[in-house]
Amino acid sequence: MATTNIAPAVNGAGTPQRLAGKVAIITGAAQGIGECTARLFINHGAKVVIVDIQDDLGQSVCENIGVEKASYIHCDVTKEDEVEKAVNFTITKYGKLDIMINNAAVLGEAKLSILENTKSDFDHVISVNLAGVFLGIKHAARAMIPLRNGSIISIGSVSSSVGGVSPHAYTSSKHAIIGLTKNVAAELGRHGIRVNCVSPYLIPPSVPADVTDLYPDLFARVYSNLQGVHLKGEDVAQAALYLASDESKYISGHNLAVDGGFTTINPGFGLYAPQKSS
Repeated sequence: MATTNIAPAVNGAGTPQRLAGKVAIITGAAQGIGECTARLFINHGAKVVIVDIQDDLGQSVCENIGVEKASYIHCDVTKEDEVEKAVNFTITKYGKLDIMINNAAVLGEAKLSILENTKSDFDHVISVNLAGVFLGIKHAARAMIPLRNGSIISIGSVSSSVGGVSPHAYTSSKHAIIGLTKNVAAELGRHGIRVNCVSPYLIPPSVPADVTDLYPDLFARVYSNLQGVHLKGEDVAQAALYLASDESKYISGHNLAVDGGFTTINPGFGLYAPQKSS
């Protein structure tokens, strides 16, 4: 029996579209990694719903991309009714949800002493970075389970794997995302839904100016194990693209580190430790 080879869809530049026909929600997509991911996904054939609390910025990104390809909806990820509304909006407009990117996050107060940390700030960071991810996963699963298909991706950090890099609340929240990812992957696998995490290294523009100004020595020379390469938001978006596409159809419960090897070594000791200049 003869077989028919169907060529993959391509974009205007002739590049194969790896997300052709898919629909994605990306939280915190008005800027930074979220915006980069939205633009890349659309370039690969997806329809994208930009979710954020920065209405003017989010709407501007949507209009710049093209309203025929992207939509914007206001959503505070700490409020379940707003997350539910965003998912319902997506299903009503596009008929389904294939990809959920939980990207929205806050750093919190940069206090070097735990004695100076406040419970209110800790609660706020956990609410956005962890509870917000939980709600995103919950309502994405609600939409994906009937279709028995989907890819849920949460954005972690090098602070998901190591300590001493970020404030206590942020590090706690990012560690917890890994546990949540594994637990939900264990549950949703029976429905054909994959759940993964992408954990990038520090991207300096993503650190608030008040933090870098407060501790200039800490950010003057950011250590990198992979020399000659500088991490950009587009690189994190490419990792998310892989996990969102069918190319990763048998990958679930995984934390994909995009850190140039930072979390695999002790930079201060070892055979390959950076050489001090004389």
